[in-house]
Amino acid sequence: YAPWCGHCKSLAPEWKKAATALKGIVKIGAVDADAHGSLGGQYGVRGFPTIKIFGADKRSPSDYQGARSAQAITDAAVSHAKQMIQARLSGRGGGSSSGGGGQGSGGQGSGGQDSADPKDVVELTDSNFESTVLGSTDMWLIEFFAPWCGHCKTLAPHWAKAATQLKGKVKVGAVDATVHTSIASRFGVRGYPTIKYFPAGKKGFESVEEYDGGRTAESIVSWAEEKQSDMAEPPEVSQLTDQETMDACLEMQLCNIAFLPHILDSGAEGRNQYLNVLVEMASKYKKRPFAYLWSEAGAQMDLEQAVEVGGFGYPALVSVNKRKGKFATLKGSFSEDGVNEYLRELVYGRAATATLKGAALPAVARTEAWDGQDGQMPEEEDYDLSDVSLDDEEEAKDEL
Repeated sequence: YAPWCGHCKSLAPEWKKAATALKGIVKIGAVDADAHGSLGGQYGVRGFPTIKIFGADKRSPSDYQGARSAQAITDAAVSHAKQMIQARLSGRGGGSSSGGGGQGSGGQGSGGQDSADPKDVVELTDSNFESTVLGSTDMWLIEFFAPWCGHCKTLAPHWAKAATQLKGKVKVGAVDATVHTSIASRFGVRGYPTIKYFPAGKKGFESVEEYDGGRTAESIVSWAEEKQSDMAEPPEVSQLTDQETMDACLEMQLCNIAFLPHILDSGAEGRNQYLNVLVEMASKYKKRPFAYLWSEAGAQMDLEQAVEVGGFGYPALVSVNKRKGKFATLKGSFSEDGVNEYLRELVYGRAATATLKGAALPAVARTEAWDGQDGQMPEEEDYDLSDVSLDDEEEAKDEL
């Protein structure tokens, strides 16, 4: 859900009612996808509210498509629970995320969603820490532990599970701080377990941060992915030159399209100032599922008419949500402050929107990409009038 979403607010009392009815049978949860954008992105959330059902295979949840009433929600939940029970009785399924015997994370269910491989945790020492961690450009989460520490033993299966789930994205390591005291002392380890975050790229003592998340595999993975999202490059601001570019933009929750003045009107310097505004906004809102395009005024006339730009008022900015068939238009100034305020209104659901005519956009005309230079006025043709005789015209006047 999103705090600003009207449909989410309408669903809230029904959701709570369903949670009360299903207590002890099916767990009901909620995620503020505004605050935890990376988690929403991980599960393909594009609109609010989105309801996912996590059954036997926690890595492949199904979408709930039923009514948004407590009765419909509980019916669907009970139906899925029955399916899991039948699968277990027939020996086809499995694994439960809670309530089973055994405390290991070693994947006892057939689905393997809870599997963890301790080998995915990199063993670090005084001798290899410098080259393996500080000499790499990878992002690292590192646990400093003591073998006798009870909290460390509790964390161990979660740490291994998180390492497996983050494999290929974030490196997860562990240091026995009672043996490798030099590196533990260097990073100020005073208690166990202590978890340190080493960001991607060049690393120094000043770049290391304390991990301040939970101590379950889910919390560790979520925290790491959030950090990864913070470090991610913002989306590019691309010129709209073909249909493929447009289609890619429309796949995002919000496709922002700027229509900039003709190059002869703004020049390269003016155009780059407008583009810099878009680049700044792409960076500021990089955690949002937004994309950014621009087109020269008049280059995509059918598109301009469809979003009611209408061939005047450049620069203009429109934001299209293909799934909802809606678009919004910037009413304020095309400046950092103006566009930031506009996007913020969109994020909180306060911006006025209009419906796309025909619920679709017209095809995009293929155009040449801008070369980054000032525009050139078209050369006027020179007409040679030396061989044009005006005598006949004079004689005709005399006859009149």
